[in-house]
Amino acid sequence: MAHQHSSQPRLSSSSHEEDIRLLLAPRLAYFEAVARHEHVTRAAHELSVPQSTLSRAVVGLEADLGVALFARSGRSVSLTPAGRTFLSSVERALAEVGRAADSVRADADPASGRITFGFLHTLGSETVPGLIRAFRADHPGVRFQLVQNYGEAMIKRLRAGELDLCLTSPVPDAPGLVARRLDEQRLRLVVPDDHRLAGRRRIRLAEAADETFVTLEPGFGLRRITDDLCAQAGFTPRIAFEGEEAETLRGLVAAGLGVALLPPPAVARPGVVELAVTAPRAVREIGVAWLDGHPDTAPVAAFKQFLLARRGRLLPD
Repeated sequence: MAHQHSSQPRLSSSSHEEDIRLLLAPRLAYFEAVARHEHVTRAAHELSVPQSTLSRAVVGLEADLGVALFARSGRSVSLTPAGRTFLSSVERALAEVGRAADSVRADADPASGRITFGFLHTLGSETVPGLIRAFRADHPGVRFQLVQNYGEAMIKRLRAGELDLCLTSPVPDAPGLVARRLDEQRLRLVVPDDHRLAGRRRIRLAEAADETFVTLEPGFGLRRITDDLCAQAGFTPRIAFEGEEAETLRGLVAAGLGVALLPPPAVARPGVVELAVTAPRAVREIGVAWLDGHPDTAPVAAFKQFLLARRGRLLPD
């Protein structure tokens, strides 16, 4: 393998990192094979490439680096000190690429792949565990990475490619997203058990216009729904406390610090009474969203179809 002059310029210390990767990456496996065999012909046979192609690639690599990596004797070669130093890093880089390839293939495997699934905190105690249990009855090997968050944060993570799909409310209507309504959940006015309204079973929301409310923080879908329902009832809620989790709000209500519009709890909490709201119609829609045009792996596609098939019966009775 005789030295040849490369038509490409050598890399300088001022070369951009992306240019270095572009020049070096395709040839690293060639270099590693020649270094391991210490023979060009045997390396070319292993890689199933013409010997001339392999020789040119390695000579071009040396030219780009401006360093001799091999000492040559006919078809046999041996590493120079610089070549041994370079080989150590190349082996680690190729091993990491191999692990990355194995990881993405494993995540896409129909039987044992991974789904990154986002959902609202209020769906975490009962709804999502039930869904996953039902799905895994037919897909027992599929793995889930679960992400709990509020609606706007999940949509942001969805757009960033950090989620495969998410359950959220309200159902988003935004460019670049596909969303499907799956179910609706009635909201209740939660009051302390010693409240003046605690003896009632149902209420018009306008009757709570003078109450102090505890709500989720702005940015949460349930906060937006609360504000909209109060506006429909003809008032702006007077808010004393803002939180990040529905059961914390129930605790504040039980402590007599206000009232709240909340979905039903998984387990009844002492100290509060939950009233049906008759007007306006107090519900929140639950939907599934994903990136438009984003290709699904086999496990993600299966779970998406599973969720869509549960339209109207997503939530526990």
